[in-house]
Amino acid sequence: MSTLVEEWSEQVRAAARSGAHLAIRGGGSKRFYGGEERGEVLAVGGYQGIVAYEPTELVVTARAGTLLAELNQVLAERGQWLAFEPPACGPTATVGGMLASGLSGPRRQTSGAVRDFVLGVRILNGLAEVLSFGGQVMKNVAGYDVSRLMAGSLGTLGLVLEVSFKVLPLPVAEKSLRFSLGEAAALEKLNQWAGRPLPISASAWHDDVLTLRLSGAAAAVTAAGRTLGGEALDDSAALAFWQAVREQQHAFFAGEAPLWRLSLPSLAPCQKLGPTFIEWGGAQRWLRGGDPQEIRRAAEMAGGHATLFRADAALKAAVGVFQPLSAPLARIHRQLKLAFDPSGVFNPGRMYPDL
Repeated sequence: MSTLVEEWSEQVRAAARSGAHLAIRGGGSKRFYGGEERGEVLAVGGYQGIVAYEPTELVVTARAGTLLAELNQVLAERGQWLAFEPPACGPTATVGGMLASGLSGPRRQTSGAVRDFVLGVRILNGLAEVLSFGGQVMKNVAGYDVSRLMAGSLGTLGLVLEVSFKVLPLPVAEKSLRFSLGEAAALEKLNQWAGRPLPISASAWHDDVLTLRLSGAAAAVTAAGRTLGGEALDDSAALAFWQAVREQQHAFFAGEAPLWRLSLPSLAPCQKLGPTFIEWGGAQRWLRGGDPQEIRRAAEMAGGHATLFRADAALKAAVGVFQPLSAPLARIHRQLKLAFDPSGVFNPGRMYPDL
């Protein structure tokens, strides 16, 4: 494996000397997310393997090209998993792509995001230097937490070689419930329930149907089910539903209309901007179609931001994928890019046009 890293280091040096760009690609399952790729493809999917796994310590370290499905299987054999339920978006999904995209699944509302589970990383920066940050325990950071900075950076700061994650035991029991509620009523209920000691691990609302998932100790799940009421889903139907939500295979996500992801305060009222799908207790709201300027303006006024999650290249180029940054935040982004990749070798334009 060291030979691969040496080859990539030479490619990075050559690109920096010539002013060329490199488009990092693992399994390619999330190429739709972010700006269009530019430059020569740097294929890194061959850098595979689980480097270390300590089930008793709840820590796993894997190379970035390791298939996400392989990692999930190894963890499941020991009754553990990545509790943020990362979407794969296809069978070729890799650990590095999971980290670079920073996407989390339905359990994000209670377990946390990708970045909350990152303990350490090993990267190749734009100067062809191999750098290590963090470690394999939770309290290992003094100063800037670079490891978590890699989550959601879309490869713009460097090539991730290895990553260490905290893992958790699988839930002992789960139950999913359904309620017939309009959007406003569903948001009100979700915020009320969030203030109570209920083992809610996921929520999804669409087309006047709210689905909840309860997870935890069997007694707690049973008691919460009695308290909340609703219609119980059988286990197979519940498993299929939450997998469809995680992988965006639910009927709402089908079709060619642009897909927007709004990150809002859970208390934000109904936005009424188009067909809507709500997750994370009201904090994540998906929209189909709509006017880009109106969507971005509404998200900002509600205290959040809007991302053009899926769309054709023309619309991405016209309106940008991510909410425009304020001047102070843009300056921080540029300074970070300069520190890690001063020649602008890696993934230009994947986050913002000038990065």
